[in-house]
Amino acid sequence: MSSIATRTGDNGTTGLLYGQRVPKDHPQIEAVGAFDELNAAIGFAKATCPDADRRAELERIQKDLVNLMGELACAETDTARYADSKFPKLTDADLARVDAGVAALEAQNIRFDGWATPGANIHAAALDLARTTARRAERRLVGLPAHGRTVRPLLGHYTNRVSDLLWLLARQAEM
Repeated sequence: MSSIATRTGDNGTTGLLYGQRVPKDHPQIEAVGAFDELNAAIGFAKATCPDADRRAELERIQKDLVNLMGELACAETDTARYADSKFPKLTDADLARVDAGVAALEAQNIRFDGWATPGANIHAAALDLARTTARRAERRLVGLPAHGRTVRPLLGHYTNRVSDLLWLLARQAEM
């Protein structure tokens, strides 16, 4: 088994998929890192969730995020190579599944008055933390084209919808 401590990042760089190295503060690494943080925040929300079906839904989103991060982790010059690879990719069906979750929660007529104040309980607070982390990831994502990294629109749509879903789940958890 190889060591996690490769020491290749000791010079302040990190590797993209297919081997290109970039500074650790590169906007693309910031975006991948924000999605990694989102994945961890959703994991925390999942760990606090009392409902098995809801935990499965959160875990499915985590798996989608791994696919999204894979796509973001390659250089602009390698996007065609990634598209042709066997790596799983985020799909319209993934977005439709999250949209269906949003619609199902909205059909429950969850009441809210203006801004939410997180912290009614641990699960709702964990969901709100995940939601705000999703918003940060979305901000990093939409900034990538200004730095020369093309982003499929689906990735932004999916991230936006996940934050909507997390907001609704948090409000439901407060009930």
